[in-house]
Amino acid sequence: MKHLLSGELDRSNAILEIHPGAGGTESQDWAQMLMRMYLRWAEKKGFKAEIVDLLQGEEAGIKSATITVSGPYAYGYLRAEAGVHRLVRISPFDANKRRHTSFVAVMVYPEIEDDIDVEVRDEDLRIDTFRASGAGGQHVNKVSSAVRITHIPTGIVVSCQSDRSQYKNKATAMKILKARLYDLKLSEQEKKMEDIIGSKKEIAWGNQIRSCVLHPYRLIKDHRTGLEKGNVDAVLDGEIDDFIRAYLKMKAKRPVEA
Repeated sequence: MKHLLSGELDRSNAILEIHPGAGGTESQDWAQMLMRMYLRWAEKKGFKAEIVDLLQGEEAGIKSATITVSGPYAYGYLRAEAGVHRLVRISPFDANKRRHTSFVAVMVYPEIEDDIDVEVRDEDLRIDTFRASGAGGQHVNKVSSAVRITHIPTGIVVSCQSDRSQYKNKATAMKILKARLYDLKLSEQEKKMEDIIGSKKEIAWGNQIRSCVLHPYRLIKDHRTGLEKGNVDAVLDGEIDDFIRAYLKMKAKRPVEA
């Protein structure tokens, strides 16, 4: 697939964010399923994936997750996943066993190298520290090692709690902030937000890029390329390369972007 990756930042590492949309607990569970899918995909590709920020759901699933994926062309591959993902199934959280539809947004950013100029002024930042929570290891809640950075001019907020070291968490959070600021800069200059991180439309019906149906039949379909897969379990276990390849081929046929 590498011959289809010619974008300026395609070789970069990737920063992937997962955000549940309409559907409550059901969507949060779908978000966790997608997180597992991307972690399994990264493992199969030999990439290093690290969950740098995770907010667990109250009943099940996750409210948000930020994952860094390091490896050659990680961003070039994963940008194919940016957008709204839809799930249709009989909800395990519904005592009446009704069919539910839920949505999750996946955002993908390129990790910005030090030689790319992104201006971040100290006076534009508010940095807060707090105690890590969730899957953080033995040190959880013992020290205020987690870091949250707010970029005041844009309102962008990033956080990291994956390391014992407050210094390392701050460095990771700054890296994510720079990636998002760079993405914002690109969108303002080139009006290509949808091409860079996928649509930021409402996370609900009508905006999905892909649908996963578990009831009344089992099928995953990409609405951009038309590719369908009936082996749903394999896809959810990380076998998404066919979807990525089909997307990249489609994009390669569009040399001029609107």
